[in-house]
Parts: sequence; C-alpha cells; structure tokens
Amino acid sequence: MSNILEIKNLSVEFPTRHGTLKALNDVSFSIAAGEVVGVVGESGAGKSLTGAAIIGLLEPPGRISGGEVLLEGRRIDNLSDEQMRPIRGREIGAIFQDPLTSLNPLYTVGHQLAETIVTHLPMTWSQARQRAIELLESTGIPAARERIDHYPHQFSGGMRQRVVIALALAAQPKLIVADEPTTALDVSIQAQIIELIKKMCREQGTAVMLITHDMGVIAETADRVVVMYAGRVAEIGKVRDVIHAPRHPYSVGLMGSIPSIHHHVERLVQIDGSMPRLTAIPKGCAFNPRCPRVMDRCREERPEIIQVGTSQAACWLHESKEAS
Repeated sequence: MSNILEIKNLSVEFPTRHGTLKALNDVSFSIAAGEVVGVVGESGAGKSLTGAAIIGLLEPPGRISGGEVLLEGRRIDNLSDEQMRPIRGREIGAIFQDPLTSLNPLYTVGHQLAETIVTHLPMTWSQARQRAIELLESTGIPAARERIDHYPHQFSGGMRQRVVIALALAAQPKLIVADEPTTALDVSIQAQIIELIKKMCREQGTAVMLITHDMGVIAETADRVVVMYAGRVAEIGKVRDVIHAPRHPYSVGLMGSIPSIHHHVERLVQIDGSMPRLTAIPKGCAFNPRCPRVMDRCREERPEIIQVGTSQAACWLHESKEAS
C-alpha cells in the first residue's frame, strides 16, 4: 500500500524572549491509504501540534524548523498559505474536538457543506446540495433532506460532530486529521463516530491520523499507534503489539493505566510525575526522571528510535538487543 502521508524528522520551534523552545523534535512516521494511525500521549506531548503542522495551521510564532511533510510524495510543509488553502479541504480534511469551532453559526449546515463542495469540486450548487444530503445520510443524520436547512445550534453535540465529519469528507480528501474527535461525546455516540471513521477508511481508502489521549479509542479504531512524549516519538507499532507488549517504559505505563474487563486488579498503574515543560526538557531521554527502569546512560544520551521486534522504540533498554 502506498503512503498518503510521510513525516520525516519534523521539528517545530517557538521563539520566545528566553530563547527558542523546541516543541516537536525529529518526529517521523507515515500513514498508508485506508490506514488509521493513532497518535497518543499525555497533554503537552505534541500530538495536536503535529496535526497543525501537517495542515499548515501552526499558531504564530510557531514554525517548522526542520524536516519534511510529504502528501503522496509531494512536499507541502514549505508551501505558502495561499498554496496551502486549496490543499486543505480538497486533499486534507480536518475534524476538530469542538464542532462549534468548525461550523459557522450564521449559516445552515447545508450551505456550509455545499460551499465547501463547489469550492473544491467541479459541481453546480444544486449538485453540491444533493451531495451534501448524501454526506449527511452517510454520517448517520436522520431526515437529512429536512435537516440540511437547519443551523448548527439546532443539532445536538453528537449530530454536530457528524456534520463536521461530513464537512471533512465533502471534497473526498486523501487524508483526514482527526484531533480528539470523540472527546466531548458520550460513550454510545463515541462508538458510532469511531465506526464512521472506520467505514470511511474501508470504503474510500482515506488515510486517517487520529489524535487522542484515549487508548480505548485507539484500540477500537487504529491499525498502528504512535506514542509521543515531550515532542518526540517514544514508540511506533501495530496497536495490538503496543497494547499487549509495549516496548517503551512510557508505553508500559500508559497501557497499565487502562482498566481490563478480564483481570481484576486492586490498583491501576500510575506514571509518577508529569510531562516536562518545554523550557525544562531533561538531558538524555526526556522520560528519564519518571522512568522506573532508568540507567545512567538515559540521563546523558538521547536514544534514537530503533526496530524492536515488530515495533520501534526510542529506549536504551533495547540497544544491546539490536546489536546482538
């Protein structure tokens, strides 16, 4: 399967009065057609920032300071806002956490969908309106023909999120960046939205980058998972491998914090401490102050990501295995 998205050694910096803060440091991964890649980690790990860098929506003064973002082999990280605008929507769709930030309260959802469609596809307004109805139906909105003329405030939270997904799919993009798309929804609606994202991958071959802190959503939806910590990739692997046999101590802690329906445990695992601030990322491995398996080397040298079995991990624990 060909890669729709390739991120190579992506770094993002924020210049401040006290010096330059490196918010993303050497991040690399890819997403193939029809694949869902989950990006997981605590708040501040750099998940949403990676998504914003891909879409070209970094908040100033943040800027890409190194690496490349390739969409179907074509570099897009060095494009101007003007050049990026037709790519956003047409080739890359975005689903954000709060649907109200993606929808204009002054226009009906039908108007917003049709406008997106005629902007990016060679369709008349009436054809676009018909496609908008089909999109709303495909995302599970009942009585779509009547509801197309309703305003965003007339929809519930779950229905609004479906409208946002319809909007992201409107121009049949190759890649969807979904940033916490189920966070504000109740569990039954979450399950429906997850099913919708999976269906979209199967039927349209869309590549999906699913950003979340919820490992349950990742386990249910993603094919592979990228575990991020302090702006770097800690581990990449197939979901079942990372859940059942995590290779990085941080991933071990994350997986241990998920309750199991099969085993009774008195206490869930807790990772002591908290994510370091960008102004105080420790020397060596950024996780070393919280790591239960820390060695002297971890405090001095930063590990690169290496192949460990079927996964990849940035951890000195595996260096001897790679050499052997």
